[in-house]
Amino acid sequence: MNVLVIGGTGFIGSHVCDSLLLAGHTVGVYTRHDEKYRNNLKSITYFKGDISDTSALSEALIGIDSVVHLVSTTLPSTSNLNPTNDVRSNLIHAIELLELLRKNGPKKIVFISSGGTVYGEPLYLPVPESHPLNPICSYGIVKVAIENYMNLYQQQYGIESVIMRVSNPYGPRQGHMGVQGLISAFLNRVKNDQDLIVWGDGETIRDYIYISDIANLFDKVLRSSLTGVFNVGSGQGFTINQVIDVISKVTNINPTVIYKESRVFDVKKIYLDTRKTQEAFDWNVNTDLFNGIKKHWEWLLQAY
Repeated sequence: MNVLVIGGTGFIGSHVCDSLLLAGHTVGVYTRHDEKYRNNLKSITYFKGDISDTSALSEALIGIDSVVHLVSTTLPSTSNLNPTNDVRSNLIHAIELLELLRKNGPKKIVFISSGGTVYGEPLYLPVPESHPLNPICSYGIVKVAIENYMNLYQQQYGIESVIMRVSNPYGPRQGHMGVQGLISAFLNRVKNDQDLIVWGDGETIRDYIYISDIANLFDKVLRSSLTGVFNVGSGQGFTINQVIDVISKVTNINPTVIYKESRVFDVKKIYLDTRKTQEAFDWNVNTDLFNGIKKHWEWLLQAY
């Protein structure tokens, strides 16, 4: 299968490409920049361009069977600062991509949505795909809107869509400057003998999933005829304090933790019910939190 991965040089994208190549797919990547933590792969065809450049994107789509859309220009923590930009740079460009698929093909798209922000504060745990959507930040609102447009284009134009609501991924090649990715940011701060900053009392619960467990799902999704919404997470919830405890055990370092006032856009507790995804694609999580953090730490020590 010929697959175009939009955002294929990013953290998730680079691992998705590795998995797709291993599964025998022909992979193209549409991106603004080269790989950050390794050289571009000779087995991949790279197309340079911004997602807003519909002409360049249209050329990259020639001969493609399926598209994987991984690009997001905003973060949950900053999206409320400029919601207009969030809509313009994510929602509008997603619709433009769907228009290209409608006019020129291909007819299948896999989109990474959010496994946390789209649900808002959960009414019950774990959170299944059928849970009401009540996002409390612009990032989540835009993700829901993109999902709805994908449903529209599937119903009206036959463009098959698979929406993957991913929890909190972590692992090698993730940015570690503290903007996104709690585990990555904490490991980097521990490595550099810096204090850990926690918003709130550290009892916020999240679902963390190791990157290879996400990446290994894409081949199964692309080969399947199933469409719809699927949660992708570990199915377990861990507090920030528990994560810090695991990091201490893995690194043999006890970092100083500074607790600050909680933020209004942070959901207090959420972890995902992934049974639908497991049954649909014969998929399971293979890496627990301890071993995932251990692998991430070992990579970080080698990379820097």
